[in-house]
Amino acid sequence: MGPGKGLLILGLMCVLTKSDTRCPKGQVSKRGDCVDEDECEYNPCGKHAECVNTAGSYECHCPSGFKKSETTDNVTTVNGQCEDINECLEDRGICGHTAVCANRIGSYKCTCRSGYNDNKESGQCVDVDECEEAEIAQEDICGMKGTCKNVEGSYWCKCQQGYTNYGNRKTPCSDVDECEEAEIAQEDICGMKGTCKNVEGGYWCKCQQGYTNYGNRKTPCSELDCDKFIVPEQTLEGLAAIWSMMRNSCLSLSSINPADEGKANGEVLLEKLFTATEVMLSPGQLDNTEDVSELLSTVEDSIRFVGPQLKDNSTRIETSQTDIDIALQRTKTRPTGPIHLTSENARLDTDWETASGNGTYPGFAMAALLSYKNLGEYVNESFEELKTHEEDAVDPTFQISSKVVSVVVSNPLTQKLSRDVNITFRHLQDMEESPERKYICAYWNERGAWSKDGCHQQRSNATHTVCQCKHLSSFAVLMALYPMEHTFGLVLATKIGLTISLLCLILCILTFKFCHSIKGTRTTIHLHLCLCLFMADLVFLAGISQTKPVGGCRFVAALLHYFFLGVFTWMLLEGVQLYRMVVLVFNATIRPLYLFIAGYGMPLVIVILSAIIRPEGYGTDQYCWLSWQNGLIWSFYGPVCFIIVVNVFFFIITVWKLAQKFTSLNPDLSKLHKIKAFTVTAIAQMCILGLMWVFGAFLFQKETNFTVAYIFTILNSLQGALVFIMHCLLSKQVREEYFHFLSCICPPQKKRYSDLSSTNPSSSQSQGSRSGQNTGESQI
Repeated sequence: MGPGKGLLILGLMCVLTKSDTRCPKGQVSKRGDCVDEDECEYNPCGKHAECVNTAGSYECHCPSGFKKSETTDNVTTVNGQCEDINECLEDRGICGHTAVCANRIGSYKCTCRSGYNDNKESGQCVDVDECEEAEIAQEDICGMKGTCKNVEGSYWCKCQQGYTNYGNRKTPCSDVDECEEAEIAQEDICGMKGTCKNVEGGYWCKCQQGYTNYGNRKTPCSELDCDKFIVPEQTLEGLAAIWSMMRNSCLSLSSINPADEGKANGEVLLEKLFTATEVMLSPGQLDNTEDVSELLSTVEDSIRFVGPQLKDNSTRIETSQTDIDIALQRTKTRPTGPIHLTSENARLDTDWETASGNGTYPGFAMAALLSYKNLGEYVNESFEELKTHEEDAVDPTFQISSKVVSVVVSNPLTQKLSRDVNITFRHLQDMEESPERKYICAYWNERGAWSKDGCHQQRSNATHTVCQCKHLSSFAVLMALYPMEHTFGLVLATKIGLTISLLCLILCILTFKFCHSIKGTRTTIHLHLCLCLFMADLVFLAGISQTKPVGGCRFVAALLHYFFLGVFTWMLLEGVQLYRMVVLVFNATIRPLYLFIAGYGMPLVIVILSAIIRPEGYGTDQYCWLSWQNGLIWSFYGPVCFIIVVNVFFFIITVWKLAQKFTSLNPDLSKLHKIKAFTVTAIAQMCILGLMWVFGAFLFQKETNFTVAYIFTILNSLQGALVFIMHCLLSKQVREEYFHFLSCICPPQKKRYSDLSSTNPSSSQSQGSRSGQNTGESQI
């Protein structure tokens, strides 16, 4: 009986009861009394609820999994009835992500999803490793060319290149027919002269005769131009070997069987190329700029040919003469992005768009940075085509200031690039730019000379220069050296100082020649020292800056070389004479013939040998002096250093012997004091002249400042004045000779008795001095 029908009967009973006895609601009349009615007897709460009778009423209690409902058959009840709770809807995550929820009357059930198993111990769903189960069952669920990858709740097959599962990751991998797909998509994956052949897991392009894919079977066929490697009739033997090697390799590529990949070995060919290049860069191989140009173009063409044959995307080879860094990309579409190639001395910054160009894309792109370590010595004089700036007052001289580098790309059209390339060079020497020194970016043109067209300096510091160029070739950083513009003060100081020096030397020469009271070996040495110094200063004043013509400049440099060496040679003879005066008691003189042979013969021999060995070293672009570049300067500084060292030895022995003689029992104090004075003047003379040439070493280099020039000029001017002061004015005998000579020219009007009486001692002293000539020693 339904709950509605029960309520109806209960209501009828209540009416009948009321007719008998009036009882409150919830009670019934029994035997004339009102008693509580048990409403649960008629099950008013329905089958899913528990009815609990109360005084005058009842309550419906819902068990677990149920909830009270406010309406039943659209009739509102007091206590309500129980209806099922749908736990799957109210709490959607009640079973977690690994299971599916199913609602039941008064409950729910979790069922594990596909790919998960129910773990009875934990009561949770755990992932099923389908790959492991397939391996245990020896099932190939991904095919021969697929790899099973377990994932949460499932698995997927990773196919090798050339295989696919057509988007269904649980499908076994099968071969892709790239040729058919390319034909459907109207793609020419093998080029105009290539035929696509499908193979298991890939494809290869079969090229016609005269075309190649450089050993890479999936690269479109490119036309081969083996004729560019025909050996010229007149070429160097080493270059001919490179041309022949490249041509043979080029001809063999057109007949390569794609199944035989070993024939196209770019790494081996590249090593052979740079082994041959290393031989070409050895001393004595390159004779002129034409040979250099041919070497550069040959190596660039060879790299452009070998590069596509390399297997790796990055290749680097370094030898004793070269250093190359190569980047290679093989893609179906033209590659993009930046390129950064480096070597010890340079860095290239460009992009793949520049490397591949705008023409037909051959399926690969290549860029290479090649650095030559010692090529600068062969191209350090080809500066004829460099133009100076209009604002430059003087033409500079140039020299290589970096390693020579070549930039090679697969793009054959590099004369006018759409984007500039940046090349960073490491300087050979760390030097900042200055008014006398500027850095210039240049390239080696087809005429075998340096040019700066299309290249400019972007920025520079003491160690590096960044060049930006609109074309590709072989590049280097040049240093433009601007000759120091001598100010009016420096020119005036030079002329005045050397004029004073020449006048003082004339006085010294006349004194040593005609002053008979001081005749001796040392006087002869001083006379010829002054003659050499006079000629050196005179030639220096008249011709040091007369660099044109070249022949005259070389003659001036040779004269300066000879006379300045003569000055130091006579200084050496002076040291030898002082040593003999102290050590030898008798016969301390040196025959004049021996003095002349040593004083003039030794410098002459050195100059003749130097002129024979390095004649081009006499005269530079700035001064008529010895060149620093080829080492000829050491034919002057070498003997000078030797003479100074030997003289220092003689002076040390002389001073030591003098100290011993001063402490002896019966010293000849007069003679010892004279020798002491001789030694002091000789040492001072050597120090001044040696110090002058210390600054002279910096003056005649290309980088010179005004301070060095002024110091050299002052010290050069002091030579003649020093000799005149020390050997003439400080000598009492010479002063008396000067007084006697002046007296003869301008005789006094009247002599006093005191003057006459004072003459006798002088006369006697002069006689004593003349008698001293027999000892052969100078009385200065």
